[in-house]
Amino acid sequence: MSIHFRFDFGPEQSAVKEGYTKVSQGAFYNEKNGFGFLSGAEVYERDRGRPEVLRRDFCIPVGAVFAVDLPIGNYTIHTLMGDLITATSTGLKAGQGRLLLSECRTAAGEFVSNSFSVHVEDGQLRLAFSGLAPRINALEVVSAPQASTLYMVGDSTVTDQPQDGYPYTGWGQMLPLFIKADAAVANYAVSGRSSKSFLNEGRFAPILDKINANDYLFIQFGHNDQKLDEERATSPFTTYKEHLAIYIHEARTRGAVPILVTPVQRRFFDSDSKIIDTHGDYTTAMKQLAEEEDVLLIDLAEESKQLFESLGPEETKSLFMWAWPGEFPNFPKGAEDNTHFQEKGGIAIAELVAACILKQQIQPLQRYLR
Repeated sequence: MSIHFRFDFGPEQSAVKEGYTKVSQGAFYNEKNGFGFLSGAEVYERDRGRPEVLRRDFCIPVGAVFAVDLPIGNYTIHTLMGDLITATSTGLKAGQGRLLLSECRTAAGEFVSNSFSVHVEDGQLRLAFSGLAPRINALEVVSAPQASTLYMVGDSTVTDQPQDGYPYTGWGQMLPLFIKADAAVANYAVSGRSSKSFLNEGRFAPILDKINANDYLFIQFGHNDQKLDEERATSPFTTYKEHLAIYIHEARTRGAVPILVTPVQRRFFDSDSKIIDTHGDYTTAMKQLAEEEDVLLIDLAEESKQLFESLGPEETKSLFMWAWPGEFPNFPKGAEDNTHFQEKGGIAIAELVAACILKQQIQPLQRYLR
């Protein structure tokens, strides 16, 4: 079933473009309508009283979330943002914090259209707005069965970190920032999981129900395979490779393309400001498996090593979850975490992944990059 919603944001009494549904500041979500701003949102509206229906009026969604009920699948989102009389600045995230626009800026009288595809997993699209002067003039949501899906399996360094943990961020959460509307990121990575526990908990099964020949499977495990507990522990050259092979074979059976991703480095430096590789044989074993199975491999371990060493011990703190007391509301006592990223770091690592796709000329995936 093809779905196509068109929303025109602004005061209820303002003109509505033909074929669009008006969304005013009081349009809060309810199950009957199946769309609207989630409760608790701070939303304002303006009509500049000039021609061009979609540009004359808008909503100001200050930290607001706009929701649309949708069946599970991929959808292309088209946005129009701007203001006839003043500059604007708008950020946009989808679902659980997947970054679509870090900052869309417009000058007075300028309007910008953006398009991206998103993967809806739980029956509802949620678009979270941010920015110093956010605007939303118009929004379209269209079924996108043709869009490739980039599935992610992995651990906390990849996952969509929850909002109440902000600014904790996984690199898979930031990857949509670098992807055009040709593809949608479906991040199934979960904190604390190893290649073994992710499978044993049945977390791969929902992906196998949907993945097909138009899709990719990014596989990054290693951080928790080193743990000593029975539920997660694997041995690099035996059980680790055996579990990774399951992901590879199941994806290939369904015509999808698996991509192994060596585990991103931790922020551990030696006395010469060189990165200490804490993954050791797990990285080596993954590279061996890539050769044995003739699988694409993104060497994120090496790429992140080079990045961190170029920045040095102090500057890398801005990428990892290091925070002063009082810097972030969710961490009033501060934080010193050398494994997990804050948003700036998640973006930097996602950019490394995108750069590797481009450098290795992975087709047609390369064409999906912004």
